[in-house]
Amino acid sequence: MDISLGFVGAGNMGTAMVKSVVSSGIVKPENIYIYDVDTEKMGLLKKEIGISIVGSSKEVFQKSNIIILAVKPNMVKTVLEECKASFSQDKILVSIAVGLPISLYKGIVGSDKKVIRTMPNTPALVGEGMTLVSFDNNINEDDLKLVRPLFETMGKVEVLDEKLMSEVTALTGSSPAYVFMFIEAMADAAVLSGIPRNLAYKLAAQAVLGSAKMVLETGKHPGELKDQVCSPAGTTIEAVSALEKNGFRYAVIDAMNECTKRAREIGKQYSKD
Repeated sequence: MDISLGFVGAGNMGTAMVKSVVSSGIVKPENIYIYDVDTEKMGLLKKEIGISIVGSSKEVFQKSNIIILAVKPNMVKTVLEECKASFSQDKILVSIAVGLPISLYKGIVGSDKKVIRTMPNTPALVGEGMTLVSFDNNINEDDLKLVRPLFETMGKVEVLDEKLMSEVTALTGSSPAYVFMFIEAMADAAVLSGIPRNLAYKLAAQAVLGSAKMVLETGKHPGELKDQVCSPAGTTIEAVSALEKNGFRYAVIDAMNECTKRAREIGKQYSKD
């Protein structure tokens, strides 16, 4: 892929993406420019995979034709104000910040500029991420063909209408945390029964991985797959009954609603500041 790729921010997600892109071979390491306030982290990345480190966010914008903005929402406006003069119409800005609408970015860099909003999640760190992508009419098919493969190096990619991007935060961006809690809870119960903790974590995690793969690969409704495990008067239906009695579904739905609410609040907060 004949592009120069820039990263402003080298946190967990930015670093994961850099490593995935380099491993895929679609962008040469020397054509990847990174700036982060943590100079030690940048130095380690350069030593490990040979990317180019620069001295400012502005320099990333100057040297790159695709810029990944991998900073927290509260830093977005500061970075854009500093770099907008270096962001021309032939460049593409891609943000991974939660909650912030495309209109916020274009309000700073210009309504004629190309901006893509994304929502990746942490399983990208192991190549099993799910990234949602939204954009407006300034982005054409050729632009998407440049950006989409970058995120596909970390997992799967789907295009989503921007009006649903805050809503999907709870389903993809934040959901790994719920799954980790579920794995931990199952392991705790197993330890209570006498199973060694390390083995309990491994068994619980594999059960979640295998179950998810069944949903994706069989195409069957999760309820149908659940029913296949529940024999009449068996052990599994007793467990399902206990989960229902304790409000398992409601707890998940309520948690996701609260997550979505907060994502909307973040967007409003930083859009008006």
